[in-house]
Amino acid sequence: MKKIIIAACLLWVSALSFAQSGTNSPYSQLGLGLLSDQSTGFNRAMSGLGYGFHEHNQVNVKNPASYSALDSLTFILDAAVGLQVTNFNENGNKKNAKNADIEYAVAAFRLARRLGLSFGVLPYSNIGYNYSNTANVNAFQSTQSVNATYTNVYNGDGGVHEVFLGMGWAPVRRLSFGFNAGYLWGDVNRSVVNAYSDSYVNTLSKYYKTRIKGYRLNFGAQYTQPIGKKDEVTLGVVYEPGHKTSSDPECLIISSNSQTAVNDTATFSIKKGISLPDAFGAGLMWSHSGQLKLGFDYRLEKWGSISTPELVMNNGTTAFQLVSGEMKDRSRYTFGGEYCHGERSMRFVNRVHYRAGFSYSPSYQRINGQDGPKEMTASIGFGIPIMNNYNNRSMLNVTGQWIQRSATNFIKENTFMVTIGLTFNERWFEKFKVQ
Repeated sequence: MKKIIIAACLLWVSALSFAQSGTNSPYSQLGLGLLSDQSTGFNRAMSGLGYGFHEHNQVNVKNPASYSALDSLTFILDAAVGLQVTNFNENGNKKNAKNADIEYAVAAFRLARRLGLSFGVLPYSNIGYNYSNTANVNAFQSTQSVNATYTNVYNGDGGVHEVFLGMGWAPVRRLSFGFNAGYLWGDVNRSVVNAYSDSYVNTLSKYYKTRIKGYRLNFGAQYTQPIGKKDEVTLGVVYEPGHKTSSDPECLIISSNSQTAVNDTATFSIKKGISLPDAFGAGLMWSHSGQLKLGFDYRLEKWGSISTPELVMNNGTTAFQLVSGEMKDRSRYTFGGEYCHGERSMRFVNRVHYRAGFSYSPSYQRINGQDGPKEMTASIGFGIPIMNNYNNRSMLNVTGQWIQRSATNFIKENTFMVTIGLTFNERWFEKFKVQ
């Protein structure tokens, strides 16, 4: 029990250490930002595949029903960091940006026969951008026309994270059920500062802030059917109910003039103005001799039914209100697999896990009435066993990912990301006898 408490404290320290901005993408200024795949090291190497996987030595948060397959007597602690470089390309103008982030920290162990428990901290979304645009404008003072320029500076930071507790139970052989119960928290900060080169023209600044807080539930099930002596197929399904959170978005508008030193301020807010969508997922995994595993996942998130807080200016009046049609339903298609010749082999090469995957997902965001960026991800990774006199069950998960986001007439992003995670797996609950 003391070791479990220590592990829980380590996970909490990781939660407090999570960076609030793991991206530099301008696309993160829409909705809740760039949504995280919410997967651990072995899932990421397969581009997030996991609904049909039930590993005995890995924490598969994609489907909580998988916790029932965890090894007895062991405690698993899995944490990772990510390093990424992103290239932005807009009309031939290119720029690079670098980021580093704590990706996740999760743990799991078996409570009883066919009953597993997991807990940890995962990212839900990321926000981080800073850019500006400048243009000419004709400003008028008295009867003379004055040439002036204006600059809009767009800035945003923050993100949403989730701390969760989950259980998976197999009431009968081959069939399991599970759930994750989580709490979301984080700050979403955005601003648009408008300034003019002519001091007689008012500067208009808009600041948006939301402190995210709310619960999140995720239910899952898995069923495995043998199709021969060496082959079996697992069907996995997940469901996440949508609901309103306890988040109250705010908008602060400041109109100022440096010449007259006059500032006008208006503050708006919306009670419970942030909602989460219903989400559904299903996946198939085919396993041959427990060595080769291939799978396909599909996920649908009903963002199109969610209204978003927007500042609306019409006929001289200003209102901060919920507006529909600013987001759309999001689908995600993922294919991948892994191969391991024999994880109990005495040869190091035979115990390495080789993984790869590909996913495609249109955006849930809309930009000026146009669809947001489509996202494609290709990944490759390795599960490298740790073999020494003290530990032969733990694993180093190394993943390389290429992520491309692009939308017609908008910026194109190419991100190259390396995730390094350690899955610590030891027999913490084993009792030894002395003869």
